[in-house]
Amino acid sequence: MSLFVIADLHLSSDGSKSMEVFGSRWTDYMNKLRKNWTAVVTPDDTVIVPGDISWGLKLEDAIDDLKFLDSLPGQKLIGKGNHDFWWSTASKMNTMMEEQNIKTIRLLHNNAYVCERCIVCGTRGWFVEENQQHAVGNADYNRIVNREIIRLRLSLDEAVKLQIEHPEYPISVFLHFPPVWNGFVCREIVDVLHEYGIRSCYFGHIHGAYHMPRTVNFEGIDLVLTSADALQFSPMPIYPE
Repeated sequence: MSLFVIADLHLSSDGSKSMEVFGSRWTDYMNKLRKNWTAVVTPDDTVIVPGDISWGLKLEDAIDDLKFLDSLPGQKLIGKGNHDFWWSTASKMNTMMEEQNIKTIRLLHNNAYVCERCIVCGTRGWFVEENQQHAVGNADYNRIVNREIIRLRLSLDEAVKLQIEHPEYPISVFLHFPPVWNGFVCREIVDVLHEYGIRSCYFGHIHGAYHMPRTVNFEGIDLVLTSADALQFSPMPIYPE
């Protein structure tokens, strides 16, 4: 059993949304994803998907994309990204997946899981600086980041409870937005990671920055870019400390 991560699938099963605006690497990306995923992930493995899963605008619009994800090998833990407008309440999403016979997808939302000798938790995160985030409508950046801090703490608190039973397992955090990127630091989120002693944080959201290092260490925290295009649409294995 192994643990993998890949963010920003941007699924569009009906073909209504193209990702090629981000470059030729996105050509025929869903077939690339299926081929590469199937080559490395087995039914006994777990894959974490930290956001931007489907282009659907409503929950019912995302059903085919979630079924596509469900058809791939392994268990999946999914978090919310800034383009996941279809994301609803946990109750509604779990009910929909039960009705649609989607059996391999669980929500990473205000909770934590033990996976392959690792404790997994996380939330969406947020860019605090307005020029770093092109939000739809007028976004209250301070309010949003405060909400994400609350959610991150809820998830980390659940992780700490699990670590009591598994003290040898490290806690890894999975965000959609990078807490540190290209000179920008979301200090509020970084401070929470320090408070809980986090040493590994995985994120997505960034596309096309293939010249940038995949992993950087910031104040003792390894920050790892896991966007699908950066990974060549192949889930990346995680090796707990």
